[in-house]
Amino acid sequence: MTSKRCQFLRLFGYDLVLGSIAAFYVFTVPYTKVEESFNVQAMHDILYHQHHLDNYDHLEFPGVVPRTFIGAFLVSMLASPLVFAISFLQLPKIYALIGVRLALGGIVLYTLRFFRIQVRDKFGHQVEAFFVILTAIQFHLLFYCSRALPNILAMSVVNVAYGYWFRGNFYAALNSLIFATAVFRCDMVLLLCPLALELLLTKRISLRGAIKYCSGVALLSIGLSVLVDSMMWRKLLWPEFEIFWFNSVLNRSSEWGTHSLHWYFSSALPRSLLAAYPLVLFGVVLDRRLLLYVFPVFSFILLYSKLPHKELRFIISSVPMLNLSAAVAANRIYNNRKKTTWKFLNLVMLGSFLISLGSTFVFFLASYNNYPSGHALKALHQTGQLADMDEKLVHIDTFSAMSGISRFCENDYPWRYSKEEGISLNEFRDRNFTYLISEHSAIDGFKCLYFVNGFSRARLQLGFPPIILVKVPKVYIHGNTKLKDAMQLKWPGCS
Repeated sequence: MTSKRCQFLRLFGYDLVLGSIAAFYVFTVPYTKVEESFNVQAMHDILYHQHHLDNYDHLEFPGVVPRTFIGAFLVSMLASPLVFAISFLQLPKIYALIGVRLALGGIVLYTLRFFRIQVRDKFGHQVEAFFVILTAIQFHLLFYCSRALPNILAMSVVNVAYGYWFRGNFYAALNSLIFATAVFRCDMVLLLCPLALELLLTKRISLRGAIKYCSGVALLSIGLSVLVDSMMWRKLLWPEFEIFWFNSVLNRSSEWGTHSLHWYFSSALPRSLLAAYPLVLFGVVLDRRLLLYVFPVFSFILLYSKLPHKELRFIISSVPMLNLSAAVAANRIYNNRKKTTWKFLNLVMLGSFLISLGSTFVFFLASYNNYPSGHALKALHQTGQLADMDEKLVHIDTFSAMSGISRFCENDYPWRYSKEEGISLNEFRDRNFTYLISEHSAIDGFKCLYFVNGFSRARLQLGFPPIILVKVPKVYIHGNTKLKDAMQLKWPGCS
C-alpha cells in the first residue's frame, strides 16, 4: 500500500506542484502583452464571434506578419466548456481569458509530463525529482507556459519531440519538430537540423528512412496550415514561410532591437535557468549520455545567436533539456553529500536553490507590475460604471493595447471601445470619447482622473531587501471635461 501511495505521489504530486505554480501565475497576472496579442485576440474571436469572420480582430489589426490560427483553435476548443459557463453566468470576460490561459498551460504541462516520464525511465526517480524542483524554483518556464505565444505553442510540441527522442522513436521526434516548424515557429528548424544530423551520424536513422517517414508529415503540416490560415486570412497563405522570409531573409526582425552575439548565454539563460545554469555543464561531464541530448539543443541556441534580434522566449524550448542536465548534476551532488569533498558542493547547491527562489519572487513582482493598462481598464470599469451615462466610449492608445489590454478585458454595453490609430493629441478634444487610456499624462480637452504605476527598473541597495523595484506612472485615465457625470466621480491619483 505504501509503495502504491509513493508511486501515486510521484506520478501526480509533481503535476500538482507545477500546475499549482503555473495556475498561481495565471490568476495573479491574468493580463497579456503585445507578443501574445494575435493568439489571445484570435481565441477571443473564435469563442465569442465563432463563424462571423467579419468581426475578427486580425482583419482590422493584422500585425506585422500573419500567424497561424491552429493553436488558437486547439486551445479554444479545450476552454470552450468553461467559457460557455462563464457566459451563461454573465461573468466578465476576463474570467474567460483566465480559462483559455489555464487550458494552454495544461497542454504545455501535459507535454512536459510526457518528457518527464521518459527522464524518470532513463535516469531514475531522483533525477526526475530534481528536474521538478529546478523547474519549480525557476520563474520563466512556468510563467510563460500559459501565455499565448507562438513560441509556447511550439514548445508544447518540442516537449513531445524530446519524449519520443528519449524513447528511441526517432522518426516520431523528427516529425514532431517538423510539425512545430511548419505550423508554429519556423525557427524550430534550428533545432530540427542539428538533431537530424546527429541521428544520421550516429546511424540511429537513415537518410532514406527520414525521407520516407518524414516527407508526408511535412506536406501534411504545411497543407493543414495553408488550408486553415488561408480561410481565416482570406488569402492564399502559409504564415510560417512569410515569417521566415521576414525574419531571416529580409532580416527585418532587427527593427525591434538587437543584442550582442553572447546575449543568450550571458543574459537569457542565466535568468531563465537560475541555479540550473552552472549545473548544466557539470551534468554533461558527470554523465556522458547527456552529451548526445544537450549538443543539438546547444547548437540550436548557438545558431539562434546569429540573428541580431534576441528575446528569451525564442529559446525557451531549450530549458527542459538543460534542466535535465542540471538535474543529473544535482542528483550526483546530493548522492555524494556524505563524502567530505562533496559537502561544500551540497551547501553551495542549497544556497543557489534559495537564491533562485528569491530571484523568482523578484521576477514575479516585476511581472505583476508590468501590465499597467490592464489594471487601468479594470479600475475604469469599477469606478466609471458609477457615472450616469447611457454609453461610455473608451479610446485605448497603442501603448495601452500593447501592455495589458485585450478584447477579453472589455465589458458589454454601455461600454464601447476604440483602438483607432493616428489621432494626434490635439485632435482628441474634437472627438466624443468619454475616457482615454493613454501613456500621456496631459491631453487637451480631458482631465487626468487616475494613473497606474508600472515596473521601470530594479535597483540594488545595501540593507534589506537588497533589491528595490522602481515603479513609475505608466498609464493614465483621462475623462472628457465636457461630461460632468464623468468628472464628478472620485478617483485616487491625479488631481
